Amino acid sequence: MTEAGTVLWTPSPERIARARLTDFRTWLARERGLTFVDFESMWQWSTTDIDAFWQACWDFFGIEATKQPAAVLGKRTMPGTEWFPGAEINYARHMLRHERPDAIAVLHLNERQPLQSVSWEELGSKVRIVATQLRKLGVQRGDRVCAYMVNTPETLVAMLAATSLGAIWSSVGPDFGTPGVLDRFSQLEPTVFIHVDGYQYGGKPFDRLPEVEKILARLTSVKHVIQLPYLDTKNLRRMTPGTIFWHELLDHPPVARSDFRYEEVPFNHPLWILFSSGTTGLPKPIMHSHGGIMIEQLKHLAFNFDMHAGERMFFFTTTGWMMWNFLVSSLLSDVTPVLYDGNPAWPDGDLLWKMVQDSKADMFGASPTYQSILEKNGIVPKNKFDLSNLKSITLAGSPVSPECQQWFHLNVKQDCWIAPGCGGTDICSGFVGGTVILPQRAGEMQARCLGIAVHVMGDDGKFVINKVGEMVVTQPAPSMPVGFWNDANDGRYIETYFSDFPGMWRQGDFYKINERGGAYVLGRSDATLNRHGIRIGTSEIYRTIVLVPGVEDGLIVNLDLPGGKFFMPLFVKLADGLTLDEKMIKAINDRLRSEYTPRHIPDKIYQVPAVPYTISGKRMEVPVRRILAGYPLAKAANRDAMANPVALDFFMEYARTQGDYRL
Repeated sequence: MTEAGTVLWTPSPERIARARLTDFRTWLARERGLTFVDFESMWQWSTTDIDAFWQACWDFFGIEATKQPAAVLGKRTMPGTEWFPGAEINYARHMLRHERPDAIAVLHLNERQPLQSVSWEELGSKVRIVATQLRKLGVQRGDRVCAYMVNTPETLVAMLAATSLGAIWSSVGPDFGTPGVLDRFSQLEPTVFIHVDGYQYGGKPFDRLPEVEKILARLTSVKHVIQLPYLDTKNLRRMTPGTIFWHELLDHPPVARSDFRYEEVPFNHPLWILFSSGTTGLPKPIMHSHGGIMIEQLKHLAFNFDMHAGERMFFFTTTGWMMWNFLVSSLLSDVTPVLYDGNPAWPDGDLLWKMVQDSKADMFGASPTYQSILEKNGIVPKNKFDLSNLKSITLAGSPVSPECQQWFHLNVKQDCWIAPGCGGTDICSGFVGGTVILPQRAGEMQARCLGIAVHVMGDDGKFVINKVGEMVVTQPAPSMPVGFWNDANDGRYIETYFSDFPGMWRQGDFYKINERGGAYVLGRSDATLNRHGIRIGTSEIYRTIVLVPGVEDGLIVNLDLPGGKFFMPLFVKLADGLTLDEKMIKAINDRLRSEYTPRHIPDKIYQVPAVPYTISGKRMEVPVRRILAGYPLAKAANRDAMANPVALDFFMEYARTQGDYRL
């Protein structure tokens, strides 16, 4: 078992000298007369003198505005911060300023087509054509354009075309069922609906036109339907009499860059709407702004991912996860996103590593769950592929164990920066993450992100170091949401983030930050285990039990019982053919006791056929806890937000037949 905090990688002097963060420090010294002895002192400055920091980012990245801001901050309350008042900008225009001849903008592939490229000129031309046609259809500032699309260049073109007009974008993948789509899009009342006819996954075709028909029957606000024939390009069928096929939308003369008019909008104007997972209720429609996403993405890609113009970046994602928005926003930095649509393990479990080789990706991103699949199947990418271009790996979606990081060094590339981070849909970026000028330590996120005032609050309401507590953010940041869609007086928005600690953002995660500034995420605070007053992060349990031979995965919850009692069951998924017996139960308990404390030992262990996960790869601890506490399924969980809906069946039956633990 790799000890947390062990140094796994140290940057070379050459890597530090070439880092974007080093460029920024040099620029600050030259342009602002500011010098810092280390990263932590720079972070302190960035989160106390926030006007100076964000103005420095604006200038360093050369943000273009058709109207300049009067200040960095107008209204300073949180929530309700007014960023760069007076500025007028456009996300799509800022991205397409990189358009030039003979340069690749996007690389893409799917299960049926090999790696292909889209040039900057082709991307810009298609965006202007589609935007012009949308404008002719009456699409204007503030309209919602919703997409039921796959991770392809067409979806990127549609997003940029919509946002170039000041319309608000929102997307989900076609793997969503009708209820999941309607839970999201019916809140938005879209004017335009863009969809594929179907998709292929794991070599199997999935016709989605029946789903589209049901969706359109309920989305009565839709005036225009645009269809991309993706599964079947020969037998075309219009879903409505007025449906426009994608090729028809593009079948118009090119529009010169000088002739196209972008809709310039205020800094805080909504860019897109992302949705929370919706595992326990109606998904929250989270609005991010043109300016907030722009400046945050430029900052994060440079300082936390150390990406340079012309480099290539891959993250396995679908259009229904914020990582798609994050991935395609790499174009703001002239970084090339690599898009993949399909099953990451088909036809071979190492497909994505072949893609890294063929695309010459500099950065690879996935979830810790993906790593566990690779390890289970004995896949060692370094033995089969040329990964000489790969310089960094990022992991996101769930807490990263020390063993997970170490696995990548041993099986992918020893001299590779493995930098996990933690952020989310809420800010479409990270709170804590990688910093390439610092050593990389096992299980530890290297630092708090510049400009993000992350602290850990203890039970006494004071900030703590080296102790577990609630993660809070004490200063506003530009990519915090500008609100939730159709949320009267920001009631739901305030309740979600600001009701527990007024004036501070509460993310809902338990963190520990050490004296170096390194961060550990211990799980959701509403899923954290509390035994005899001792808080236990669920991630501690998970990283330990999978070290027991035969244990593949698990989920643990703690139930409060009358009289101050509790019940903490552990549910484990075992390797095929194995059955939980007393010997394995003892092995699990002994491991938890030896690695941590007797309090980490569950009250009972059960074998389950599968562990329930959300579509974005998070364990569904809170929904399971609610089911076991007696909530009806409709109030406890939303199957349409799940990657494996049948995984809940065991817990429903368990609650029905063994509910005596609640007595």
